[in-house]
Amino acid sequence: MSAFASDPGLNEVRDAAGHGTEVDVAVHLHDGTVRLSLLWTQEILLNADDADQVAQALQRAAGQARRITAAKRSDGPTEA
Repeated sequence: MSAFASDPGLNEVRDAAGHGTEVDVAVHLHDGTVRLSLLWTQEILLNADDADQVAQALQRAAGQARRITAAKRSDGPTEA
């Protein structure tokens, strides 16, 4: 099982050029890092609506990453 949680809102986002390229935005559930993946290529061409979806997914991932890292800080050792 992966420690990354992908954004399900991007399941239908595909390369506007018709090459079948996919984009994935995921958050690492342990350390809060955000992964942006382009699957099957090194670049992707997006129409305006899909670009908005990717941008919103990145914003959601950033918010989730901040919550994860804040929780890790609050769970850390306290100074005496």
